Amino acid sequence: MTGARAPQGATAVTVDEIDPRPVLRHERLHQGRVIDLVREEIDLGEAGVVTREYVDHPGAVAVVALDDEDRVLLLRQYRHPVRAYMWEVPAGLLDVDGEPADEAAARELAEEADVTASRWAVLTDYATTPGSSNEAVRIFLARGLGEVAEAERHVRTGEEAGMEVRRVPLDEAVALALDGSLHNPSTVVGILAAAASRAGGWSSLREVDAPWPYRRAS
Repeated sequence: MTGARAPQGATAVTVDEIDPRPVLRHERLHQGRVIDLVREEIDLGEAGVVTREYVDHPGAVAVVALDDEDRVLLLRQYRHPVRAYMWEVPAGLLDVDGEPADEAAARELAEEADVTASRWAVLTDYATTPGSSNEAVRIFLARGLGEVAEAERHVRTGEEAGMEVRRVPLDEAVALALDGSLHNPSTVVGILAAAASRAGGWSSLREVDAPWPYRRAS
């Protein structure tokens, strides 16, 4: 899928366009548990051949879970690379081959927050660091919240053990995102996208199976 091109003389359409350049050489420098580091030589045509190193990432999903009082669910989790406890929306890797993104999002919401949702929609998509990683994230809006039955709850370990769960009014969460109190990218993007979509009567929401060409092929 590629972005639309405007006819000659028409107003340009501002949309990202997938248009891969030829890869002349591919090398895996490091294979990790989740992510790899690769080096590629890319033919840019008249601009010549360049060498780039980037993180090959399976992608992820995140969930803005909004309750009937317009409160967004946030989790407090330790993130070692930045040495910080961060307030985040539920999220997780797309590390199950062939798993639909919406099913992965529902699984993560249940596992991390013991919460279910009856209504789902795509809120927004983004590339986390397109200059150094191919990681793509799809953020879902989840509403009609309920609770996972006690006997079916996931046993959380590692950084997820003992996570604090808090429901924050969406307007308050927007202020926290803008004043520098929140730093997790999916949280900031998701909160601002939810506020913008709500202001437009939620007309921007997409179906859960909306095209997502930026997701890495398995």
